[in-house]
Amino acid sequence: MYHILIIEDDTDIRSELKLMLENALYHADSIENFTDVPAQVQALSPDLILLDIQLPGLDGLSLCREIRKTKDTPVIFVTSRSSSMDELNGIMMGGDDYITKPYVTPILLARIAAVLKRSGRENAASDSCILTCRGCRLNLLNSTLTCSGKTAELTKNELRICWNLFSRCGEIVPREDIIDDLWDNQIFIDDNTLSVNITRIRSKLREIGVDDLIETKRGQGYRI
Repeated sequence: MYHILIIEDDTDIRSELKLMLENALYHADSIENFTDVPAQVQALSPDLILLDIQLPGLDGLSLCREIRKTKDTPVIFVTSRSSSMDELNGIMMGGDDYITKPYVTPILLARIAAVLKRSGRENAASDSCILTCRGCRLNLLNSTLTCSGKTAELTKNELRICWNLFSRCGEIVPREDIIDDLWDNQIFIDDNTLSVNITRIRSKLREIGVDDLIETKRGQGYRI
């Protein structure tokens, strides 16, 4: 799973970006202490950085220049500064892309994916984007399940449920854990809706020749 670092001092925007990234199945961290940010970037070693320009202490342009001294991590500026000179400065300082606020979520996600692809990090991170259990592969990038050469596409809810099960392969995953995870990611789901989604996932598995991947443990949860 790609690791994206948010460097943004507005707490509301920071939380919004983190939620957006997690809903898109990225692993997201954020900087909250703006003392010696380059050292924090070095320690966290993200695959990509979302960087504001107006920051306390070292501004985003200077920070990008400092990061570039030791790392080639892709940087996307996400900022309210919208002049062509600001954008030029961002690129000159080592930025890979420049997006002005208010951003449009699908466009920002598409630009993130494009920068990751251009940087070649899609190969470096590919293993962490595929989970395997009992001969089935869950691809987090394209939302698919593959078994015996056949593939089924998953909805966002189904993908998140499968991620919970595949990431804990062999364990009983309580229903409450899955529902809590979905709610935390603002996928609104209750106990009955979870059952419906599990039934749909099983139906898709049957279509690709798998009948018994998900085991129900009554009163406990599910296991694969």
